[in-house]
Amino acid sequence: MLELRNPHSVLAALKHRPDDVREIRVPAGKPYGVWADIAEMARRQGISVVAQQVDAGARRGKKTQGKSERVGIATAMVCEHPGIQKPEKLLSAAEESGQNAASLWLALDCLQDPHNVGAIFRTAAFFGVKGILLTKDRSAPMTATVYDVAAGGVESVPFCLVPNLARSLETAKKAGLWLLGTSEHEATSYVDVQPDRQWLLIIGNEEKGLRRLTLDNCDVVCGIPPQGDVTSLNASVAAAIMIARLSPSS
Repeated sequence: MLELRNPHSVLAALKHRPDDVREIRVPAGKPYGVWADIAEMARRQGISVVAQQVDAGARRGKKTQGKSERVGIATAMVCEHPGIQKPEKLLSAAEESGQNAASLWLALDCLQDPHNVGAIFRTAAFFGVKGILLTKDRSAPMTATVYDVAAGGVESVPFCLVPNLARSLETAKKAGLWLLGTSEHEATSYVDVQPDRQWLLIIGNEEKGLRRLTLDNCDVVCGIPPQGDVTSLNASVAAAIMIARLSPSS
């Protein structure tokens, strides 16, 4: 069970899978902003809305077992999204679209920062990415932080957690996708890659980048050449630049 704090994440869960939203918790008094819409929608669907009373000691930020008590914050208890269980099912849409269709898919190779994963989901949802493959091992788990940073993106972009990315990349190729790796050491610029086919964009680990076996599976590898003194980008920022470049509508 996840405790979500971003109202946009909660609203998206209510819209896409209301049965998985178990409880809404709001401070005593009338909810405001998006939380007011959430409370109203939850009540219409028979979901418990709990008003939390805040005592005077809590308002002063009293400490419990050495930790500051967080009060007056609206939250929601939501089940984890099950995702799509098999990469073949996730990628079947690519195969059905055919070789001439332009679309964009993502794979995340051992990203370990949940803020990066959430930000990538948000960008993917904004640009209409068709689906995301995520590695299970040595990767950030799908925590509440991912959902909250994604601001609803986890609910709208299909995803699959895979134990073996290399095997899933082979499945992607069979489905008609072209595999595009990213590396800060690659001389080929991202601007030379055209959004003219079904691309699977692969984003690597924040420190080590793509694993060797992942690189060996790529059809093309490109980088984002620096224009100033800083020579590297945060993984989610680099992903956003690449997604914007490869979006079929760009």
